[in-house]
Amino acid sequence: MRALLRRKWGLSVYLVIFIFFVLIATMLVVFTIFIILHRLEIIGIIASHDAPRAPNPNTTGLPIPGVIGLLLFSVFLGTIVAGLFGKLALRPIRKVIEATHKVAGGNFNVRLDIQSIYELEELSKSFNKMAHELSTTETLRGDFINNISHEFKTPIALISGYAQLLKEKDLTETEQQDYLDTIMAESERLTTLSTNILNLSKYEHLEIVADVSTFRIDEQLRRVVIQLEPKWAAKSINIEIETDDINFTGNPDLTQQVLLNLIDNAIKFSNKDGFIRVRLKDFKNGICLRVKDDGIGMDENEQSHIFDRFYQGDSSRSKEGHGLGLSIVKRIVDLCGGEISVHSLKGEGSEFIVWL
Repeated sequence: MRALLRRKWGLSVYLVIFIFFVLIATMLVVFTIFIILHRLEIIGIIASHDAPRAPNPNTTGLPIPGVIGLLLFSVFLGTIVAGLFGKLALRPIRKVIEATHKVAGGNFNVRLDIQSIYELEELSKSFNKMAHELSTTETLRGDFINNISHEFKTPIALISGYAQLLKEKDLTETEQQDYLDTIMAESERLTTLSTNILNLSKYEHLEIVADVSTFRIDEQLRRVVIQLEPKWAAKSINIEIETDDINFTGNPDLTQQVLLNLIDNAIKFSNKDGFIRVRLKDFKNGICLRVKDDGIGMDENEQSHIFDRFYQGDSSRSKEGHGLGLSIVKRIVDLCGGEISVHSLKGEGSEFIVWL
């Protein structure tokens, strides 16, 4: 008996039991009404064991066994019908349960098509949207693991290979210096990659911008350009800065990351003796930052993926970085409630526009 009580019954069983008790309650109510009407001599109830009595012209006689039998038959019939139609009515819910089990098992391609009831249609649409988002997340997770493995593997392999070469005794001093320079460059590449991954992870889990203060963002822009001077000077790039005097309220560390990554990105993809224009203007609805270069540019397909993690476009871009800088910029701009867009033509350069 305990095992029977502990058993988890299906929804259709609970539905049948519920309808059964509803019908029982209805039967009792109807029977009570009959009794009251009989007491008021509106309806006369004829019992099989009663002696015959003079009929009352104002009442209608009904046999009590017939009434009870009719009510019991109605309860029985209603319960049977509820059991049959309960399974049919609950079929869409069973489809949802089966699809949920498949998603839990890792199959994110399952979809529902329920078009019978409005609420179930909305549930079907929400389920399909959830499955699509999970499928996208799973794809991104797999791509992220593959990309990060590749990005770490390449410099580690180079460091290991050149370290092995340095163990040879017949190397010239020039060769040794070249190998050491390569090891140092790849070590710096690993350090930069690790820093960018940590920053991206930190910003992705950040929901509220803290440590907000008012500061001169135009001065911060000038400091960033000076900080990057070794890079743009090495390529003889001419940088033009046009800015208003702007007191900006925000997180200085976040805005510095935006400025640093956008200008560094422009330097990376500018040609030698190129030109970069940086404009920072103050408007009533916010500040606008524009970073424009005359470098290699992008086609429409590259522009649509430029903010994706580890996306580097063609081979000419993959040699310059890890594809994380613009992802960090996009996340920070979203955190600050701003907008970022890009306009570019292949071979003519790119312009990034940020509103904060």
